[in-house]
Amino acid sequence: MRTRRTTLAATVAVATLALAACGGGDEGEETAAEPSVAEAPEFEAGTTMAELAEQGSIRVGTKFDQPGFGLENLSGDVEGFDVEIAEIIAGGLGIEPEQIEFVESPSAVREEVLEGGEVDMVVATYTINDKRKERVSFAGPYYVAGQQIMVASDNTAITGPESLRENADAKVCSVTGSTPSENIRQYLADPGQLVLFDEYSQCADALGNGQVDAVTTDNVILLGFVAESDGQFKLVGEQFTEEPYGIGIPKGDVAFCEFINETLAANEEAYAQAWESTAGQVEGAETPTLPEPAPCS
Repeated sequence: MRTRRTTLAATVAVATLALAACGGGDEGEETAAEPSVAEAPEFEAGTTMAELAEQGSIRVGTKFDQPGFGLENLSGDVEGFDVEIAEIIAGGLGIEPEQIEFVESPSAVREEVLEGGEVDMVVATYTINDKRKERVSFAGPYYVAGQQIMVASDNTAITGPESLRENADAKVCSVTGSTPSENIRQYLADPGQLVLFDEYSQCADALGNGQVDAVTTDNVILLGFVAESDGQFKLVGEQFTEEPYGIGIPKGDVAFCEFINETLAANEEAYAQAWESTAGQVEGAETPTLPEPAPCS
C-alpha cells in the first residue's frame, strides 16, 4: 500500500467521488504496468537525486480530489495519472512505489509545500506559468490540457465562457490559487460571479446541489467529474486556454529538473500505459504524446 499523509482534512465529497474514473476492475479495463525501478543508480554527490536515492524514499505533493489524475480511493490510497508519473520518476531514483509518500497539495498550497520542504516535488495538475516560476522551478511539461466549462445537463443558458457575461446572475466555481480561477475573470460581468473553494470536488458538489451554475478548470479534470455524475453534468463550449502541466521542484534545482525530463523521455511506453489506465479511462480522453520539455532553469 502506498504511504501518504494529508495536509488538509479530506472533504466528505472525496469518498462520494472515489468511483470509476481511474478504473474499477471492469473487464477490458487497462491496468498500469508496474513502473521500472532502477537498481542501485549512481548520481553525483550532493545532488537531490543522490540524496533521495540514498534515503530510498520521496515525498510527492499531489491532489486527492481530481478524478483521473490524483484521487483518494475508498481504501485511502491515491491513484491517477499524476500518481503514475510520480512513480516513473521515483523509479529512476531506485525508489519503489511503496516508498512514495503522497502529500495532499491543493492548488493554493503547492508553492508553499515546496518552499517549506514538506515535499520533494509536486505532481498535481500544476500549470507552468511565469508567476509560479518566480517561486519554484518546473520540469516538463508532461501534459497539455485546456480550460473548459462544466454545467448541469439541463442548463442551456451557459454555452461557453462568453455566455457567463450574458448571464450576470450565474455563479461559476473554481479553486483558490488555480490558473483557471484567474483565466475566467475576464469573461465575467461581475467579480461576484466567481465562487472559490479549496478543492474541485467541492465545486462539483456545489454544482450538483444548485449553489453554483458552472464549474471551470481543465477539460480532462472536468471529464472525470462528468463521467462520475451519472448524466448530471456536461461540458459546454470549446477549450479556451492551453495549460501545460509541469512537475514543481525547489527553485533553481536544474540538475533535478533535467533528471526528471530525461527519465520521462526514457519511459514513453510507461507514460502511455499510465495515461490509458487512469485519465484515459474517461470517455473522450485521447492518449497524449509526451510534450517536448522546456529548458530547465
